[in-house]
Amino acid sequence: MKVVCDIIKIKLMDHSLSILFVIQIRQGSKMIKVEHLKVQFGQSVVLKDINIEIDKGEVVVLIGPSGTGKSTFLRCLNFLVRPTEGRITIDGFTVNAKIASRKDIYQLRLKTSMVFQNYNLLKNKTALRNIMEPMVTVQKKSKDKAEKIALDLIKKVGLLEKKDAYPKEMSGGQQQRIGIARAMAVNANVMLFDEPTSSLDPELVGEVLTVIKQLAVESNKTMLIVTHEMKFAREVADRIVFLEDGCIAGMGTPQEIFENCTNERIRKFVNTVSSNIMEGK
Repeated sequence: MKVVCDIIKIKLMDHSLSILFVIQIRQGSKMIKVEHLKVQFGQSVVLKDINIEIDKGEVVVLIGPSGTGKSTFLRCLNFLVRPTEGRITIDGFTVNAKIASRKDIYQLRLKTSMVFQNYNLLKNKTALRNIMEPMVTVQKKSKDKAEKIALDLIKKVGLLEKKDAYPKEMSGGQQQRIGIARAMAVNANVMLFDEPTSSLDPELVGEVLTVIKQLAVESNKTMLIVTHEMKFAREVADRIVFLEDGCIAGMGTPQEIFENCTNERIRKFVNTVSSNIMEGK
């Protein structure tokens, strides 16, 4: 969990001695700042005046009904969807949606990596080569260096035995774990997960969620995750954000959302989704 604290002053006094200690605990630095974000397609407004700040190393899970703009918001952060209005700052680099140039967008994208719903692996490349691809083509690393990093990452996601396998030779869960390793390979400070288990058979969901949880614990990455897996959200998140009708309708810690929620709409959503998962719907 992130510690945010103001200056603490401690004063010790003796009969003839007065000492003032000033202890300062560094505030959590902001990794992401989104200001007045709006996305509109024709007459349809998908996102309405979104404002949020996210700390370095914070894990934020986005929940809410389908079609409320969660994936669109995630894709705005790397301009896979271009916002209509607003400003996005990631790791100190700010882009204004109305005037963003190709160079601005490219620089912003270098700050993030993304794990997609449908894996997006290159079908003509092995697992190892898929992980190497962004390092070689975007970061211009040598093949030898990229291969060494890729081997370490494929071990980390537990698929070393599949390093020479092509996507068609792997299960959906294995493909998604390779997708996560590929996103880790570029070593961006921000990782975006767009419903990483939505395309998986139920029995394969656990293996992918385990890898993401491990990554959240072991790395200092800032992570934004769109998911309908409520148990997973509760376990992995520092903060949960509820989106509905294109707006942030509420946010809080997992305890505030799942145990002490005073927002009737959020409580109803969480209970309904949790019940549907338990019943296998």
